[in-house]
Amino acid sequence: MTSKIINMADKVKDAEDLHLESLFQSSPIEDDGFSARVVRRVRLRLWLRRLSLPAAVCVGFPIAIGPASELLRFLTQDAYVTVTPGTQTLILGSMIVATIAASVSLTAD
Repeated sequence: MTSKIINMADKVKDAEDLHLESLFQSSPIEDDGFSARVVRRVRLRLWLRRLSLPAAVCVGFPIAIGPASELLRFLTQDAYVTVTPGTQTLILGSMIVATIAASVSLTAD
């Protein structure tokens, strides 16, 4: 749906409007593709920034899961808390969800 006001403004042009349009008319500046290269590099860097943190999480998570589970066992033994396998799964799932949430919030621009 287009606005009728904008359409009317485009159709009704007086002499001043036509004169201003002719003053500000210009041909595009030739840059031999410089603008396209800049836009391409900016988009590439943007995608690299968006994908670098999730990729680092995917690489680092399998490495960190072993020490994290040992730390969890150590902490639960010192506190004399009985941790069942279901509780360990819940804690591990919470850690995964927190990591995913942090990576999504950091990658959002």
